[in-house]
Amino acid sequence: MRDVTPDVPAPHRRSFLKYSGALGAAAAISSSLSACSSGPESTNDTGGGRGGNGTLTAVIGYGNDGSWDPTQTASAFCMAANNHIYEGLLDTDPISREPYAALATEVPSDLTGTSWKFTLRAGATFHDGKPVTADDVVFVFDRILDPDTQTLAKGFFVSWLKEVRKIDAQNVELVLKFPFPEGVSRLTLAKIMPKHVFSQPGAWEDAIRGKAIGSGPYRQTAHHPKSNTTFEAYADYNGPRKPAFKKMNWLTIVDASSRVAKISGASAGSQIADNIPYANIAQLEKGGLTVKGGSGMNNLFLMFNTRHKPFDDVRVRQALHYAIDTEKMVEVALKGHGTPSTSFLNEANPTYRRAKTVYDYDPDKAKRLLKEAGVSGLKVDILAVNVSWIVDCLPTIKSSWDAIGVETTLSPQETTAVFTKMDQKQDYQVVAAASNPNQFGLDADLIMRYNYTATNLWMQYTRWADNSVAKQLFKDMDQATREPDAEKKKAMIQDYVDVVAEQAVLYPVVHTELMTAWDPKRLAGIRAQPYPGINLLQAKWVQSP
Repeated sequence: MRDVTPDVPAPHRRSFLKYSGALGAAAAISSSLSACSSGPESTNDTGGGRGGNGTLTAVIGYGNDGSWDPTQTASAFCMAANNHIYEGLLDTDPISREPYAALATEVPSDLTGTSWKFTLRAGATFHDGKPVTADDVVFVFDRILDPDTQTLAKGFFVSWLKEVRKIDAQNVELVLKFPFPEGVSRLTLAKIMPKHVFSQPGAWEDAIRGKAIGSGPYRQTAHHPKSNTTFEAYADYNGPRKPAFKKMNWLTIVDASSRVAKISGASAGSQIADNIPYANIAQLEKGGLTVKGGSGMNNLFLMFNTRHKPFDDVRVRQALHYAIDTEKMVEVALKGHGTPSTSFLNEANPTYRRAKTVYDYDPDKAKRLLKEAGVSGLKVDILAVNVSWIVDCLPTIKSSWDAIGVETTLSPQETTAVFTKMDQKQDYQVVAAASNPNQFGLDADLIMRYNYTATNLWMQYTRWADNSVAKQLFKDMDQATREPDAEKKKAMIQDYVDVVAEQAVLYPVVHTELMTAWDPKRLAGIRAQPYPGINLLQAKWVQSP
């Protein structure tokens, strides 16, 4: 990989799906699995809860069988769990994404230079009792920056971080290629792992499969793929966010009806669940649960194969976007919990600006663009992930495209099946799937580069990276990354987002809310987040009166 290009590279041995848990944050995961019906006995351990003596049981609507390697994973379940098991030098608030001192003792006061120095928290230990040292910090960053090791985390650091140096056992220095204040929030994506464990032969394979040893407030006690993962408070944790629950049991239930059933009713088997279907909100609220949403980058996107004619023609891609009745999609499929996209970024993003090209519903314009492109009698097969809310949106796309004379077939499949085809470079026309890069942060540079860089997987899927417009886009992105003036950088990003909007190679149709439900009589301090998973680092039991 080129040193100047902060890509999300393709793993050299396994497919992206193996590492990410079928895209995880990149694509909201769903499948036909009805987890936990035959899992270990611990899946039924919900405890008493009040007074802090019970086991907190959470239901996660995503698989726990993706990669658990913090340098590789984009799996929603695994990333959320790792935030409780591991620490970065700095971590970020799950909602505001403001950095706070985690393993380091403080956030650098001056972010305008090219050297950040950190002192490690005195007495910090890993879950096996060994002390956390500068060697562990250097070990993790060396892996991330290694030109011969392809990791997902590499794409978040390699453009701006030159190296990490050990000063002494408790102090490290991060050397930047150029001033990059935004990088301080990305340090949470470099979870510090024990060198004495993960430098051993085969240890990274073990990490992928679920071995997790960190310095965070909770330690992993058991891991059962496709069923559940259990945790307990780490007694020797001396960091800033103390564990409030003695034990936690996280169930993976990707089937929506099973997930709702597990948290509802008088005999509910959990206290909190994410990924709540919109159709069940009123039912759960009537049953006494709190249901809140978080709006962010969660979106349905269309991705075109630009080497499959006529999708190499920008007018065809634009026509198919203009043809979609997005207001109807929001009203019918999303029950009002979404907005038609007016930029690649969602409207609450700090860098958002309404794009110069906005795909308001305009079937006449869609027909005109197809005619200008010389396209008639077009037949399109939409290869789609079978995430429940995506499936709900597909009929609107089909009816909209049928209405402009595009004969449309829907082919929803399990997420793993869809992206296995992408990894195998099979031919396709259009993919409809879900994405949410907010799991990594709010940084627009990070978000855009997650999807648009010369060698990352998304551009491999679209077969667009060699296009002349794409090449200029990537150059513009590099210039924006290096721009020291914050306002100029923001404007530069907004300008290249306009190019992304105009080209519509991989582009959101709607941005949506993600819903979380919990029992307010049992839990306090819960905040619904706008990306998959849950964060319980500031939650606690509601005490008995």
